[in-house]
Amino acid sequence: MDKENQEKLKKIAKLLRYYILLSTTEAGSGHPTSSLSSVELLATLFFAGFFRQDLKNPKALYNDRFILSKGHASPLLYSLYTVAGVFTKEALLTLRKFGSIFEGHPSPKFPYAEVATGSLGQGLSIGLGMALGIKLRFFGHYRPVSHFFSTQPEPLPFVFVLLGDSELAEGQVWEAISLGGHYQIDNLVAIVDVSRLGQTAETMVGWNLSNYQKKFEAFNWQVYSVRDGHDIEEIYNVYHRLIKENQPWPKVVLAKTIKGKGISFLEDKEGWHGKVLTETQLKETIKQLGDVDFKIKGVIQQPKKILIEAGNKVDEKTVLVIKKLQKLASTSQSPSSKEKNPVATREAFGQSLVDLGLTDKDIVVLDAETANSTYEDLFARRFPNRFIEVFIAEQNMVSIGVGLACLGFKVFLSSFSAFLTRAFDQIRMAQYSNAHIKIAGSHAGVSIGYDGPSQMGLEDLAMFSSILTSTILYPADKVSSAKLTSMANKLPGIVYLRLTREKTPVIYSEEEEFPIPGLKIHSRENSNFPNGKKILVIAAGITLSEALKAQRNLIGKNINLVVVDLYCPKPLDRNLLKNLIKTYPKIIVVEDHYPEGGIGSLVSKFILEENLSVDHFIHLACRKIPTSGLPQELLAYEEIDHQAITRAALAI
Repeated sequence: MDKENQEKLKKIAKLLRYYILLSTTEAGSGHPTSSLSSVELLATLFFAGFFRQDLKNPKALYNDRFILSKGHASPLLYSLYTVAGVFTKEALLTLRKFGSIFEGHPSPKFPYAEVATGSLGQGLSIGLGMALGIKLRFFGHYRPVSHFFSTQPEPLPFVFVLLGDSELAEGQVWEAISLGGHYQIDNLVAIVDVSRLGQTAETMVGWNLSNYQKKFEAFNWQVYSVRDGHDIEEIYNVYHRLIKENQPWPKVVLAKTIKGKGISFLEDKEGWHGKVLTETQLKETIKQLGDVDFKIKGVIQQPKKILIEAGNKVDEKTVLVIKKLQKLASTSQSPSSKEKNPVATREAFGQSLVDLGLTDKDIVVLDAETANSTYEDLFARRFPNRFIEVFIAEQNMVSIGVGLACLGFKVFLSSFSAFLTRAFDQIRMAQYSNAHIKIAGSHAGVSIGYDGPSQMGLEDLAMFSSILTSTILYPADKVSSAKLTSMANKLPGIVYLRLTREKTPVIYSEEEEFPIPGLKIHSRENSNFPNGKKILVIAAGITLSEALKAQRNLIGKNINLVVVDLYCPKPLDRNLLKNLIKTYPKIIVVEDHYPEGGIGSLVSKFILEENLSVDHFIHLACRKIPTSGLPQELLAYEEIDHQAITRAALAI
């Protein structure tokens, strides 16, 4: 690196420090010390020609991507684009103010932030998803590509992820490291700011770069160490080697840095995390910085528009793997569309994914090693290039899905509904990234029977209903499962499909449609008792079949059950549901879920919101800790089977 450019980067670094301190003091809050430690790392990455981005088209496929996993260092991110001339100093000084795009932690409101970050430990998984997605877009698959086959005029777009050393304590980070090494995702670059200090104390290994190096190398990462993370020339040389060598492995830059670098009384001092300078301290610090060149501008390299040649770079080994999987697919069994025997909704979901994949090339499916239970294996065999096995790592799976969705893929991912609860934070953060992901939770409720309570998803509806903009779909038979899977593919945002393990009777014809929002009414008049008592029974999934059995049981008892299939618990079909409750104010809600947060909670909340009068409201739900047993035994034990519904109706 020549001296002139080195001096220019030093001036940019000084200006970045000025903007970081000025904006955080103006805001009265923020994380200046965590931003200061990464200044040289990002100034060199962005303005020395390594990071390629079309500033007018920040979401273009040919751009490199940058993820600020340590999202609290957002003042640095915003300052970078201010130095690049995209924003003014006056705009930057709206940091953390109401309505500003410069939020306390980045979100897509800021046009150069790919995703929302700040919940530590998720950025590398999202970056891995993006890197996988870039390979899918360019090559048609994500498997390792021999450089002998590469004919691109310049390197494939890279995904750079800046992590803090504190967040390496998060298990999800190592899930991403493990999977990235397994799939040899060579366009993924992690940059670890090893500043030694966390929020309250020193990190587990402090400045021991050797410790980190051994761990990354154990997972097949190419490691580049920077002994002084503030030496621009050393940083430049490492980035240059990394890009030039382009080893067929994911890369990591381990940089020893100093928290609060550049300000003597902040450097490597505990107790300054999340604290800003006072006005007096700021004036003293500006003097310490010395002359700041406000006219200097950082230039981000414009990328070349790389020609996309998807599907033409597959080596012989990959071809053999694909052919073997597709041969298996041709012999796999799936439910016939005319099959009248009971079929599990999870099985119909799997076949519907295959049907969608035939016409929609943007569908990508992720699995947490339950594909032969969720029937995603049907998709895996038919479309191995668009199926990604994430293994038992649900948190990693959700965040990878977010990264893929950022590149325009329609992402389906699945696991047992019980295990999705451990990924709630990742799902929660996905909504702030405006991610369009479809999540299938199989084996929901006590109706799975034999496996016992640890495998029964009984909290999942509560979890997904708490996501502000989520959609919840709960099919009861194979027809509704197939139709609702297809609808999920068209819906924006986070969509949850609740699937059952047990086979359920076919209720609907193939011609039936399932609009969102919506519900289905099953009414059976009793000719012997035309003026019989009418009770509204609201059910979904496995309990719909039970409600219909109860309906038949009560034919001769002067009771007519009007059964509602609430296949879309969120959003509710408010007009139709309101009219039903007004017409039939005696209500039974029955669900295979704990009482709190499920269908009963959603319906009772709706009744209160609409100020509706009801004569009776009985909520049948799982009110006991379940055990192993036959599915029908468990439904009876929890008093959510047809006999319990019959008893409740008779009591009314």
